[in-house]
Amino acid sequence: MSTSALVLTLFIAWALYLLVLMEAIRSYLVVSGRARSNEFKPDNANLSPFLQRLARAHANCIESLPVMGGLLLVAIATSRTEVTDTLAPWLLIARIAQSMTHLASLSVIAVNTRFAFFAVQLAIAVYWTWALLAR
Repeated sequence: MSTSALVLTLFIAWALYLLVLMEAIRSYLVVSGRARSNEFKPDNANLSPFLQRLARAHANCIESLPVMGGLLLVAIATSRTEVTDTLAPWLLIARIAQSMTHLASLSVIAVNTRFAFFAVQLAIAVYWTWALLAR
């Protein structure tokens, strides 16, 4: 498996982990009688601040997957993973760091840090797009 394929799989696994965590907590809330199963809002607006951040962190992953994952898939499908393999682990690290920062806090410093991790991902995606189109 190429580095790009591994990173794409791990990116999907990270999004899945966030979803499973959210659903496990929601299930606990229902089983413990703290919430009714029909009370959940998609953004967890009626739940704790952590669960609201978790919903948004998961949504961020899903929102960026078509772009980041799509570029990785193009590289894999066209046998051009030499374009993406080197930076793919950094993309994944930046994605997980962005999510973890989002889960930790909404303070100004956390939001700025989260944006910096997103900017790294964006720069990588722009570079990959250029490199895949240029050759």
